[in-house]
Amino acid sequence: MNPVNETETQPKEENYLFAAATYKLLAFTIGTIGVFGFCNNVIVIVLYYRFKRLRTPTNLLLVNISISDLLVSLIGINFTFISCIKGGWIWNSATCVWDGFSNSLFGIVSIMTLCALAYERYIRVVHAQVVDFPWAWRAITHIWLYSLAWTGAPLLGWNRYTLEVHGLGCSLDWASKDPNDASFILFFLLACFFVPVGIMAYCYGNILYTVRMLRSIQDLQTVQIIKILRYEKKVAVMFLLMISCFLVCWTPYAVVSMIEAFGRKSVVTPTVAIIPSFFAKSSTAYNPLIYIFMSRKFRRSLLQLLCSRLARLQRSIKDRPLARAERPIRPIVMSESRADRPKKRVTFSSSSIVFIIASNDTHPLDFTSKCSNDTEINIIQVRPL
Repeated sequence: MNPVNETETQPKEENYLFAAATYKLLAFTIGTIGVFGFCNNVIVIVLYYRFKRLRTPTNLLLVNISISDLLVSLIGINFTFISCIKGGWIWNSATCVWDGFSNSLFGIVSIMTLCALAYERYIRVVHAQVVDFPWAWRAITHIWLYSLAWTGAPLLGWNRYTLEVHGLGCSLDWASKDPNDASFILFFLLACFFVPVGIMAYCYGNILYTVRMLRSIQDLQTVQIIKILRYEKKVAVMFLLMISCFLVCWTPYAVVSMIEAFGRKSVVTPTVAIIPSFFAKSSTAYNPLIYIFMSRKFRRSLLQLLCSRLARLQRSIKDRPLARAERPIRPIVMSESRADRPKKRVTFSSSSIVFIIASNDTHPLDFTSKCSNDTEINIIQVRPL
């Protein structure tokens, strides 16, 4: 890792690691990831807040992931985006420490929340236990404390945050050969990557086995059981897809980091380092899309939100006051009744709908008829709610 140069605020042209066009492409890529990550996660949080049917303990864990991804989009991408525009890292060492700390913290929160979701599916399907909101809040609290413990250790001297090889962001000092730093890297990878992945693999392995066993029991093949199994399988597939996308995004970064920490450092060039780093940050934009496309409740809530906004806009346009000349009363004959039945007519005005029931067609269709004492005319006025 290259140390942060506090005295150099603008990288010199001869120190550029990439071509000018490459920096522009990287800025466009990381900027697009930030915009999509921000918008998608805001939608998930707004849906959870607006619709009560989405407020479940499981969805609370999903919102926790969205919050961490939203914070990455707001905090963890800005410094890298500006560095891409400027052609290199232009910030001081304190900013580098904050960039490395925040990205590591939110990344660990995401993977540990996915681990909690896998465990929640496991106890629900395998052990037939349903979690409640206190359990979800305790899980979220432990996740953040666990993440803070591991990301706070480098601030206390066990390893450190420094500039990465590509010079556009900061992370742990993977390349340090000091025994103290190397021991932290080893335990960090075990506790924050391999152990959560192992727990998720164990949980989903048991879930798939249990679902297959339940399907093989003929006595349980009732309509209700089949619906429950189908729903649980669909939710499990959604979470499995989320975990798979997260691992696809973060595994290359973990592999490159391990090569840099325990292998040959010369293999990790700036080009080799920048691609997994950006690929890992792109995971912030994927999870909300998975919720919306695979969860019927999220999908229906989004459609309802959009339709209500559209209906409100149309209603506001329709309810604008019109000029007096633009308020005609248009009589419409609804039906041609027989001679022994009264005629039914409807009049639309700007404030109400007036049903006029007359015994013949000789009466004028006017609102003044409401005030007359003609017993042959019945008037029913309906005002909108």
